[in-house]
Amino acid sequence: MREYTEKLLEKLRESTAAVLPIAGIVLVLCFALVPVPSGILLCFLAGAVLLTVGMMFFNLGAEMAMSPIGERVGPAMTKSRKLWVVLVLAFLLGVIITVSEPDLQVLAELVPSVPNEVLILFVAAGVGVFLAIAILRMLFGIALPVMLVGFYALVFFLAFLVPEGFRSVAFDSGGVTTGPMTVPFIMALGVGISAVRNDRHAADDSFGLVGLCSIGPILAVMVLGMIYHPAEGNYELEAMKNIEDSMELAKQFLGGFPVYLKEMMISLLPIVLAFGLFQLFSERLPGKELKRIGIGMVYTYVGLVLFMTGANMGFMPAGRYLGQAMAGLSANWLIVPVGALMGYFIVKAEPAVYVLNHQVEEITDGAIPAKAMGISLSLGVAASVALSMVRVLTGLPILYFLVPGYGIAIGLSFFVPKIFTAIAFDSGGVASGPMTATFLLPFAQGACMAVGGNMVTDAFGVVAMVAMTPLITIQILGLVYRLKKQKNPVSSTTGNGLEYLEDDAIIEL
Repeated sequence: MREYTEKLLEKLRESTAAVLPIAGIVLVLCFALVPVPSGILLCFLAGAVLLTVGMMFFNLGAEMAMSPIGERVGPAMTKSRKLWVVLVLAFLLGVIITVSEPDLQVLAELVPSVPNEVLILFVAAGVGVFLAIAILRMLFGIALPVMLVGFYALVFFLAFLVPEGFRSVAFDSGGVTTGPMTVPFIMALGVGISAVRNDRHAADDSFGLVGLCSIGPILAVMVLGMIYHPAEGNYELEAMKNIEDSMELAKQFLGGFPVYLKEMMISLLPIVLAFGLFQLFSERLPGKELKRIGIGMVYTYVGLVLFMTGANMGFMPAGRYLGQAMAGLSANWLIVPVGALMGYFIVKAEPAVYVLNHQVEEITDGAIPAKAMGISLSLGVAASVALSMVRVLTGLPILYFLVPGYGIAIGLSFFVPKIFTAIAFDSGGVASGPMTATFLLPFAQGACMAVGGNMVTDAFGVVAMVAMTPLITIQILGLVYRLKKQKNPVSSTTGNGLEYLEDDAIIEL
């Protein structure tokens, strides 16, 4: 019990450090630049507390349960030695974990003219297919840049065939579906499968699964757009309700808890059932490890309930109101630097970012520090939010940003160490999680409403922008490390981990 208490306190310090900066920025804006109704501010503060405690439980739960489950299931999948069995299992796991993703339900409500069930099944199938493709790449050691060129060429070809108002939602879907449920499991699955390979590229190839799985939803939603031909501009925001007193605030949050208790239970159930089948028909884990995983699943569940309640009921209304108020100022250009500042800090509060940064540091034996990953991600998200605010103010089409952005990212992939390319494309999906969907997207929606823009074409796309820019900043980090090693080659043998960054490096798992 003492061990768990100490770990919870450690995670509490980490989550507080992640949430405190964005809370401080919002408070400064409220008291210095834009007046915010007291009820919305109270909701935001209550949401910040729930986010902090929720991240504490989730991060510890992912460490104790989600990652070990993925690492155990990965090698078990390859035991049959039959390729078709491995691919079918990968497809089914991809479908299961995607249906478990809570943000997918939000996406389904946003896509016009497409039935929710149809969209969820298509997106889940898209992730399933690309998880199978990603595992195929790992097993045969196929170069990731070559695959990225082919698949993104297909993505942008289809982008010109779907209605303009549907493109932003389609690109957003790639980031939304790789959230707090999907990322820890898929990344651990990659580590588990790479462990069965003995070659020197195995650890490099353990990354990249999330990046490839982000492509599936984009293609699936675009295909749906061509089938259903959805109408443009028919999305309307719900009216924001101001809280009058503390009793009303308590009533609102208490009314939201049952909703997320049910949603998160439904989200976790498929993964629990899949692990139960693994326990029955494959390697049986000892009782002590099963108990640890069970406690971790409880922590994960509690953390997700608190986090999603705080994000949806506290951060979402605050984000929308701030965006609307700032875009309504005479100097509405201020929304660009303020958005960049918010983006820099808000990515630190994404639950899956913690999982990615620490797994990268562990797998590379410290060659890529979690701190360097965190700064690179923050810079990328800051740039993406700033560009998104420029889009809102000017109405520029999203392809003006995505085509050159992905062109630069894929071009860099041929010059940086391959592990950085795989990590970069994973980081895009990781950075665009529930904090983006529940704060930055409403922030863009509120700003779009204030300037009289098109909600579907101008406000949507912020998730896609957040998913794109880390691809560039993480690979630039790779170039920096490569140049650093070329200037000081002796350091590669001093045990500081830089030797792991070469394309032909050996990384012990």
